Amino acid sequence: MTAADVIHSTRQRLGRVGIYLDTRLGGPLPPAEVQRQMLARIEELGYGSAWTNEAIGGKDVFAQLGIWLAATERFVVGSGIANMWARPGRTMHGAAAVLADGYPGRFVLGIGTGKADQAAAVGLRYDRPLAQLRSYLDQMEAPPLTIAPPPDAQYPRLLAAVGPKMLALAGERADGALPAAVPPEQIAAARETLGPDKLLIQMLATVPDTDRQRAREIARTIVRAIIKRAESQYVHSLGRLGFTEEEVTGLDDRVLDALAVYGDETVIAKRVNAYLDAGADHVVISAPAPDLVAVTDHYARLAPAVLAS
Repeated sequence: MTAADVIHSTRQRLGRVGIYLDTRLGGPLPPAEVQRQMLARIEELGYGSAWTNEAIGGKDVFAQLGIWLAATERFVVGSGIANMWARPGRTMHGAAAVLADGYPGRFVLGIGTGKADQAAAVGLRYDRPLAQLRSYLDQMEAPPLTIAPPPDAQYPRLLAAVGPKMLALAGERADGALPAAVPPEQIAAARETLGPDKLLIQMLATVPDTDRQRAREIARTIVRAIIKRAESQYVHSLGRLGFTEEEVTGLDDRVLDALAVYGDETVIAKRVNAYLDAGADHVVISAPAPDLVAVTDHYARLAPAVLAS
């Protein structure tokens, strides 16, 4: 199977919309048995994928996604993102290949550069992240230094990308990009950079609340957590769309309205469609809740609207 075949197969399996279980919004994941029930329900609702994150320490994203794959039958699971400071490049590839071998066509690897404090936590230095990620991809592709090489299993590899340089690297060295908190206009530009043959999966923060002021403040907390990891990149990329540095760093209402969506199911579905129309292959929605069990109820309420073709 060629890389193009892998991308095409993944695109077909993903469908329109997936969901994100974000430990930054809903706290720790519940025990594994509860997760199995949650993921089975999400799959039954018709969503095409489920994603989660990791940092340094705590849960390992590959072990986590292995539980999800075993609990479901059809849909895709993805790392959004697997942190490059959490493991060496060869180990990253080996873990991804094991899941891809066990569950063909159902795993997507999203990789990100993380943050300076995460690099420091493992005794390394966050410096020139673009070059560091390029070197990390070299490590992933290097011959294994082991008597037990990873399976020869293919999987899509996406890069967390906001700015044009990271998007260009995604087009050159990966199977696509996984941007978060960018407006539809930026997705259109990303599609132009990547071309038609790469995957483009958009992470979208949603707040299912019709009280606009309350929803905006919730969205402000969510978006702040996302963009503080790469604030300078967001300043530059949003600046090209007419936003000032003060608007971006201060999370002006105009910025929030562009980067997140809040309102009823119809409003959220309309924004999902805007990303798909702009060139995204798939939109992954997140939503705040008191815990990650409660967020599943949000996704159940949104499903009829956001999954409608």
